[in-house]
Amino acid sequence: MDYRYLGKSGLRVPALSFGAGTFGGSGPLFGAWGTTDAMEARRLVDICLEAGVILFDTADVYSAGASEEVLGQAIKGRRGEVLISTKMGLPIGDGPNDAGTSRSRLIGAVEDALRRLGTDYIDLLQLHAFDAHVPVEEVLSTLDGLVSAGKVRYVGASNFAGWELMNSLATADRHGYSRYVAHQVYYSLVGRDYEWELMPLGANQGVGGLVWSPLGWGRLTGKIRRGQPLPEGSRLHQTAEFGPPVDNERLFDIVDVLDRISDETGKTVPQIAINWLLSRPTVSSVIIGARNEEQLRQNLGAVGWNLTAEQIGRLDAASAVTAPYPYFPYRRQEGFARLNPPLV
Repeated sequence: MDYRYLGKSGLRVPALSFGAGTFGGSGPLFGAWGTTDAMEARRLVDICLEAGVILFDTADVYSAGASEEVLGQAIKGRRGEVLISTKMGLPIGDGPNDAGTSRSRLIGAVEDALRRLGTDYIDLLQLHAFDAHVPVEEVLSTLDGLVSAGKVRYVGASNFAGWELMNSLATADRHGYSRYVAHQVYYSLVGRDYEWELMPLGANQGVGGLVWSPLGWGRLTGKIRRGQPLPEGSRLHQTAEFGPPVDNERLFDIVDVLDRISDETGKTVPQIAINWLLSRPTVSSVIIGARNEEQLRQNLGAVGWNLTAEQIGRLDAASAVTAPYPYFPYRRQEGFARLNPPLV
């Protein structure tokens, strides 16, 4: 396993990490992801550790905390061997303080997460979304206090817009608060919006990308084909409305290229899609999920080899879309491009 620094921090994380959204799954979204119990989860953790995957990502909103509970049981007795990442901020109830990132909510949510995980510290705490109602100073001073108290080691964000992340970083610098070192983002061959603003920001500010849904919300499994209905077992039947939108014709064009590269390399479509992400700037770790041992072992096969530059170029071309304003001039017009060359 390749280990990379998480942004500008001193923490090294594996190129692949494990997303525990399938643990304890319940409800229309998380139940469709998976319903892994503690015994099954422990086996998946065993396989991850054997492969060098030591970072496990979860969130308090995943199955109303059940994911954290199952993960805590699965790592019991080997806390020192793993890194735990969890997220908070999305609504977990109907009460007035059951959502957001106020001081009250964050302190209480961290205590609840520690209890469910069966640990006394969280390696990486990420805000699941930006909360426009709470002053940034309140959020960051609270996180800084949790770091000082030893309950949190590093802090990060998830799903922030560029200005939200930059404002938070600038505020942290101004007051000497703990800085976000990670940004958990959606990024895949069928979803490259991360490249326009968030990737350059991460490169400039030392914020590492943790990629969620690297297979485009289950669309890059190799089972979804042009002119064919969704496979009977696809979770897209139940979850498509919750995930990022994808243009089907573009998806099929990308899958066509993935198929050809699969023939050339002997690797599966998902392995190629994940390996492509690992070649991108600022990506610290790609979060893989699995409902069973077979899926996990397949996804672990995405590391230990590299696509050629020519193969990466074909995937880039097949998945390219026109950048939104104000970014498209920097890709299309020579004068702009010379001033601001793209990272990829």
